[in-house]
Amino acid sequence: MLKEHANPCAAHVLALADLKEARHGVPLDSKALVDAFPGAFLGTMIENPGELAARRGDRSDTFFRHLAENGRLRVLIDYLLPRRTLTGDLAAVTNHDDMAALVCALSALGVGAGDFVAVGDDDGWIILPPRAFIQPAQWALLEANASDQGAGKLFA
Repeated sequence: MLKEHANPCAAHVLALADLKEARHGVPLDSKALVDAFPGAFLGTMIENPGELAARRGDRSDTFFRHLAENGRLRVLIDYLLPRRTLTGDLAAVTNHDDMAALVCALSALGVGAGDFVAVGDDDGWIILPPRAFIQPAQWALLEANASDQGAGKLFA
C-alpha cells in the first residue's frame, strides 16, 4: 500500500522538480531520488531493537527517541555534516512526521556524501545509514537476507 502511494508522489516530484542526475550506485531513477524507510534506517543503528518497547505503529518514533536520547543520532548528523553545529535538541523532535522527515533527510545526506548502505533490487532500493553506523548484529541480518535473496540485494 505504501509503495502504491509513494510511486505517484515520486512521479510528481520527478515531473515538477529540477533534480540533478543520480550519481550513486543504486539509483531508483536517472534523477537523484532516494527511498527512505525510517524504521529500517533507525533500527539498523540499534544494537538490540527488539529490547525497545516498540510496536508496529510507533516503531520508527521509538527508535528515533532512543537514538536521540543516547546521542547516536547526533553523532550520525555530525558525521554527515562535518564542520557544522546542530543547535537544536533532537529529543525535542516529537512529531511523527518531523521525525520521519529528518530520517529522510539523513538518507539523502548519506547518498549525497557517497556513504550509505542500500537494500533492494531492480524494483527499488531503500537507503540505510553509512556502514560504520550499522550495528554488527543488524549487519549480519542484512548479509544473511541478501545471501538468501541472491546477488545485488545489498549495496555498501
